[in-house]
Amino acid sequence: MPMVVSDPTLPDNPIVFANDSFLTLTGYEREEVLGQSYHFMMGAETDPDARAQIDAAFDDRFSATSSEVLYYRKDGSTFWAIIFIGPVFGEKNTVVQHFASFVDVTRRKRDEERLRLMLDELDHRVKNTLASVQAIATQSLSGSAVGEEVRNAFEGRLLAFSKGHELLSRESWEGAGLREVIKQILQPFGFDDGRAARFSIEGDDLFLNPRETLALAMVLHELGTNAAKYGALSNEDGYIEIVWRPEFDSQRELVRLRWRERDGPPVGPPGRKGFGSRLIERMLAPELDGEVRFSYEPDGVVCEIVMPMPSANGGHRDQ
Repeated sequence: MPMVVSDPTLPDNPIVFANDSFLTLTGYEREEVLGQSYHFMMGAETDPDARAQIDAAFDDRFSATSSEVLYYRKDGSTFWAIIFIGPVFGEKNTVVQHFASFVDVTRRKRDEERLRLMLDELDHRVKNTLASVQAIATQSLSGSAVGEEVRNAFEGRLLAFSKGHELLSRESWEGAGLREVIKQILQPFGFDDGRAARFSIEGDDLFLNPRETLALAMVLHELGTNAAKYGALSNEDGYIEIVWRPEFDSQRELVRLRWRERDGPPVGPPGRKGFGSRLIERMLAPELDGEVRFSYEPDGVVCEIVMPMPSANGGHRDQ
């Protein structure tokens, strides 16, 4: 493993030893390395914070620390390395040397960059495809008997689907936070334009996997659309509570998400289920591996979704 040792008793903590692996990695001769500081291989593209992190490592007398740094070889080519820095103690618990070992992670960093470019290209193509679908649908439905309401409903669903893809692309298609999904999908319904007081959100944030993200984006869009047309967002006093809580059954951990409308116009069970309700119950609920239940309280619709806790299927991470 490439390694150097420095002497903190001398000004600027100069390197006093470099092994052959370090010289092979960097392309320098040993006499060109000895006496240099740890920063001599940094260059224009190196993150300035890396220098500060390495300097901080020298101040930590009791633990080894590591940083991922972009370095420059003697010939000007670059490589990425994780540098591990730790103290060497002498008599009376004083630091007499620092050692630093380097792990070349250039291939991994290049693979990550290649993946990022591929995801950017995928995101670009998905957006173009959705735009083409919208244009085709608009032209196909224009002047047809289906009417403007159907066209608007279709475009709204397509927009919600597109926003779900946009959220996923920000996180390299690993998933998205539930709170951010709620915020983005409910934005057209006034979530952040001064009407945010009409929305109440409660629950620890959950990191959803891509399938859950897209399914919940569509569910929230359908619920928001219905509330704006007939429910709590169709008058001046109504508001919506969105709450989720963990639950447990005999075999797995679940989460119960409740959409509850309050102070809206009086509602009752519909004579027949609309497309939005059927979409949620028949298509989106299976995508969530969960159950959806609707109830019709005197002051508004209640929709409950019971699904596996994202942490139980690989969809949770700290926020």
